[in-house]
Parts: sequence; C-alpha cells; structure tokens
Amino acid sequence: MHPQNKEQLSALKAIAKAWKINVETQKSPYDPDFMAMVKKAEKRGNYKTVDPNDVWGSLNLNRGIGRKAY
Repeated sequence: MHPQNKEQLSALKAIAKAWKINVETQKSPYDPDFMAMVKKAEKRGNYKTVDPNDVWGSLNLNRGIGRKAY
C-alpha cells in the first residue's frame, strides 16, 4: 500500500494493529525537500517526460548524423 499522507498511514497502521498484522514501513531514499519540489512541479505541469530509449529526441535535442558531438 502507498498512503499519500501521514493520516492515511496512521489509519492503515490502526487497522493492521486491530487485525494483528505486522506492518513494516520504509523511509524514502530521497530528500523530503527534493520530493516536495518534484510534486510541486508535477502539479504545475512544469516537467518533461523523457523516453529512456530516446533521451535526446524526447528533449528535442536530436543529434543528427554528421553533426559534431558537443
């Protein structure tokens, strides 16, 4: 499960405790400030989707054949 806030996490933990289910939580490996910045940009639509199979093309930075590498 992926609760979206601390309130949801607390509710899930309470349900699990009532049903006697062990719950393990993991902290994100990312800095909370960085995650807040990413989520804010996502809400604004201020981001670019990058295709891992065509990074340059998805950024409109195609390096055509015969062009010098930077």
